[in-house]
Amino acid sequence: MDVSGKKVLLTGATGGLGEAVVRHFAEGGAQVAIVDRKSEPAPGSLDGLHDPLFIGDTDVTNPESVQRMVDQAVAAWGRIDVLVNMAGGWRGGMPIHETSVETWDFVMNLNAKSVFLVCRAVIPQMLKQESGKIISVAAKSGLEGRAGTSVYNASKSAVIRLTESISAEVKDHGINVNCVLPTIIDTPANRQQMPKSDFSKWVKPDAMADVLVFLASDAARAIHGAAIPVYGRV
Repeated sequence: MDVSGKKVLLTGATGGLGEAVVRHFAEGGAQVAIVDRKSEPAPGSLDGLHDPLFIGDTDVTNPESVQRMVDQAVAAWGRIDVLVNMAGGWRGGMPIHETSVETWDFVMNLNAKSVFLVCRAVIPQMLKQESGKIISVAAKSGLEGRAGTSVYNASKSAVIRLTESISAEVKDHGINVNCVLPTIIDTPANRQQMPKSDFSKWVKPDAMADVLVFLASDAARAIHGAAIPVYGRV
């Protein structure tokens, strides 16, 4: 699982999961680019990282903003070895006939359109290199439809189908494209939303980070177009 020297572009790199993923890549010797909507990094967020790149003022649902982000990473590094799509969000809890168009647009844009836009912008650079790893965070929810979570499930299903299709398009060019399917990740935000749950069964951010680093490493070179279950004990 060696990722030393790799240039890693991370969307959604803040918060409970993002911080763990950044740390694991950095501990593995990778150089990381942290993408954020904010213009400045949070205090202490870059501490201990080897020559990190912070790319602020980025809206991963806007094509021009995404292209600027990728151009900035390429200008700084000359290459992008790994892309990890972690940006995402959840809204739901209501039947489809009570779901607003705004909710549909928010969830589909943040979870699915962002993956489309960022992959579209990064892949040309990886094709030039004839190498690269793309890993997206989908969800187990993308495998089935359930009452009250239709929009979220549809958005994560789109990520899985995008992963499979993109992989088929680029796997003969040295690029591995895969996604992971977590259930509930044990973050402070999720604990606050579901305070009566058994947190011990949830996926720990460090455990998820281990899987993402593995998929970014040469150890995963034979894996293409996979949706890897990371269910914990839920």
